[in-house]
Amino acid sequence: MPPPEAEFRRHLEGGRFLLQRSRLSGRFVFPPRTLAPGSGEDELDWVPASGRGRVHSTTTVRCKPPAADYNVALVDLDEGPRLMSCVVGIAPAEVRIGMAVRARVEPGEDGARVVFEPER
Repeated sequence: MPPPEAEFRRHLEGGRFLLQRSRLSGRFVFPPRTLAPGSGEDELDWVPASGRGRVHSTTTVRCKPPAADYNVALVDLDEGPRLMSCVVGIAPAEVRIGMAVRARVEPGEDGARVVFEPER
């Protein structure tokens, strides 16, 4: 069995955003790991994430032209885990705390990644 991070990346490369969920408690686990935090449970299943969440925190990273500014956001998923990513499709300064967002998988220079778009 591949390490959890490698498995997560394999799913992303296939265009799927999956999270681990504890069989015992039903709690979601992120980042991917071998044992559930707190309980040490090792029976974790990969399940599709809803992709829905809300921006917990955000900042705009200012870049020297010609590079474009971008945002870094912490997103609380409806399933419970919090991820660091970015919100795309709007200007970085328009991203707001509490904004409803939806995940999508996009290709990146270092492989596929999860980004978020404002929920419309």
